[in-house]
Amino acid sequence: MWALMCFLLLNWANNVSSLSVTIDDVECVYEYMLYDDDTISGYFVVVDHDILWSSDHRGIDFIVTSAGGHILHSLAGTSGNKFEFKAQGSGMHKFCFYNPYSTPETVAFRIHIGHIPSEHNLAKDEHLNPVSVKIAELREALESVTAEQKYLKARNTRHRRTTLGHLSSLP
Repeated sequence: MWALMCFLLLNWANNVSSLSVTIDDVECVYEYMLYDDDTISGYFVVVDHDILWSSDHRGIDFIVTSAGGHILHSLAGTSGNKFEFKAQGSGMHKFCFYNPYSTPETVAFRIHIGHIPSEHNLAKDEHLNPVSVKIAELREALESVTAEQKYLKARNTRHRRTTLGHLSSLP
C-alpha cells in the first residue's frame, strides 16, 4: 500500500518515472491513462536475483490489467523484462507483481506513458488565428527592422564614399 501511495505521489510531482517496490506476496501499482491507444512502455528488474535466488526459484509474475479488467500484458516466472503495448481505453490501469515465495523481492520498476495526438486532437485553425496574427505582426516588425538596417548601411556607405571623395580632392 505504501508503494502505491509513494508512486502516485511521485508521479503527481511529475519528476520521477521509476521506483523500487518490495514484494512479499502481491504488490500493485496503478497508473491512470488519459487516452485510448497511449503507448505504455517500461521495464522491471528484480534486484540482486542472482545472489539471492536458488536454481529452483521460478521468478516473479507480472500482469497488467486495463481499466475494463482485460489483461493487456503478462509475464510469468521472470527476473525482469521490458514491455510495450497499447492502452485499451482511458482509466486506471493496474500493474501487479506476484511473488510465489516467502522471501521478499525488491523490484526496480519504470513506466512511461507515451501519447501522440491524433488529427482530431490537434488545434483547429480558429484556435491558431490569434497566433497567426501575432506571427504576421512580428514578421512585419522584423521586416521593418531589417529594412531600416539596410537603409542605414546603404546611407553609411554613401557617406563614406562622399567623405573619401572629398578627402581625395583636397590638395
